[in-house]
Amino acid sequence: MPSEKAPQKQTGVTLIELMIVIVILALVVGFAYPSYMNYVVDTKRTAATSILLQVADRQQQFFMDNKRFANDLTNLGFANNPLVIADDGRTMANAADSASTYSVALTNVTATTYTITAAPLNSQAARDAECGSLTLNQTLTKGSNGGSDCWK
Repeated sequence: MPSEKAPQKQTGVTLIELMIVIVILALVVGFAYPSYMNYVVDTKRTAATSILLQVADRQQQFFMDNKRFANDLTNLGFANNPLVIADDGRTMANAADSASTYSVALTNVTATTYTITAAPLNSQAARDAECGSLTLNQTLTKGSNGGSDCWK
């Protein structure tokens, strides 16, 4: 008598299980991606605020040496005027470069006053419409075109 084989139990992933995993991953990505993009925008804004503080520091030293504020960033030892900041915080020469995030310039300069303005460029301008341009003046008053929480 031939012996009958017992049916083998199938192993593996069913289509329904795979679809459930894909839906769960889509939900996680749907919540995580906007948070990640906000983090990226905030990080680039922090790089801009850091440069603004560096320029203010150099302006104070220039004032101590010359009894007036500099009207050009090259007088403060920066390579360019205006100064362009890349997405990783380094300075660069070309504002048209896709990696540029902010353009920093001196405005309203007199012998005793100045305003430093960091204007967002490229994708940063579109993503950071809430804050827009950041400013800092000789009294270290911080400002922005948008919300009050832009200088963290």
